[in-house]
Amino acid sequence: MPKPLTETPLTTRNARSKLKPRLEPYWRRIDAETHLGYRKGERSGIWLVRWRVYPKYRQQPIGPADDAIGEGTFDFAAAERKAREIVTAARRTEQAAVNGKPITVRNAVEAYITERDARETRRRGRAYRSDAHRLERYVTGRERHGKRKAIAAHRIANIPLGVITEDDLSKWREALPAGSRQRTVNDLKAALNAAARANRKTLGATLALIVKDGLEAAGNDYDDESAATGVRENQILDDARVTRLLRAAHEVDVEQDWDGDLYRLVVVLAATGARFSQVARMTVGTVQRKAGRLMVPTSRKGKGKKQPETRVPVGKDVLDALLPATTGRAANAPLLERWRHQQIAVGKWQRSERGPWQSPSELARPWEEVRQRAKMPEAIPYALRHSSIVRGIREGLPLRLVASLHDTSTQMIERHYSRWITEGLDDLAAKAVVPLLPQGGSVVKMRGRA
Repeated sequence: MPKPLTETPLTTRNARSKLKPRLEPYWRRIDAETHLGYRKGERSGIWLVRWRVYPKYRQQPIGPADDAIGEGTFDFAAAERKAREIVTAARRTEQAAVNGKPITVRNAVEAYITERDARETRRRGRAYRSDAHRLERYVTGRERHGKRKAIAAHRIANIPLGVITEDDLSKWREALPAGSRQRTVNDLKAALNAAARANRKTLGATLALIVKDGLEAAGNDYDDESAATGVRENQILDDARVTRLLRAAHEVDVEQDWDGDLYRLVVVLAATGARFSQVARMTVGTVQRKAGRLMVPTSRKGKGKKQPETRVPVGKDVLDALLPATTGRAANAPLLERWRHQQIAVGKWQRSERGPWQSPSELARPWEEVRQRAKMPEAIPYALRHSSIVRGIREGLPLRLVASLHDTSTQMIERHYSRWITEGLDDLAAKAVVPLLPQGGSVVKMRGRA
């Protein structure tokens, strides 16, 4: 027959200060088979938890008690909450082990990559490797293949989802390079949330909260598109610099025999402020010359129902630039195409067939030529989107309209472009200033002070 538990007052520092130091913990019951422990030392104590795994108990430390108040210490209430989290996660892992191997971060990521590859393959009608494979570099690792070097898996890859903590996720996030941090975080978040939904019975409902809090954006995080607190200054281009990029794109197009394909792509990106993935799906029928607009397909981001296309007004110069791509072609034909090449001998290539632009990586090499020609070495293609959004803000357009034209939300506009919103409001407020004093009035001289 098990020995009855003798409970000890542990809820306050004063109560714990009266206990004698000893190696054997003092215990207090949390539930029938879980106990919160306190091991008293000469100066302070530590919390631990034990729970029954028949026929014995399993035990795990929690952290230092707040006998001396300091960073990282736990009062009784905090220690009890942490104890419940530890035991709940342990029991889920034990249950998963009974049902089979526990689900790890690696399992979740590999399932996510497979699903993303399948989705892109369905959309494009051919086998396609999605950009979710970036998680191999930062989570699961990959084997050596040809000239591609092997990458070791991150420690987080083998952590079971039932025991992963916010601290595990936040440390992984902090170790990411700034240039691709937010995109990589978004992919891991999607992978873990998908695993949580698919295995809710064994993983419980708390995993989603752990993922949300552990991967929450920090105030100083930057990626190659935007910062958590705003877009970088050098990504906002005035009209003159956008024109320089377009002129450079035209020159590179002519010199490298792009037949206008490169120039038209850059023109549409600049005129609409749309994402590459959106303009790549435009068809000849999306050019409405009489109405003076382009019908830009909405992005596939988000889960809610959206309109299939966004009406974006453009100038006659943009419509004229697109004439060679629309004249005599079917309405459902891809608007923006490029030549594919095949190798016929060592160092010799020839054109084989035309097809739509498929990936932003196809723009990388010619864009490098464009920005060097324009003497704007820091300009990125996404700067055209940033600049289009800021242009609308500065013109005093309602934020809801700016967001709608660029297929985003007002919340995202306010988060990333708050500085330019403030400047635009200042300009509008200045325009509302009117003279209040009568014209031709004389200046009244103030009396001198004693």
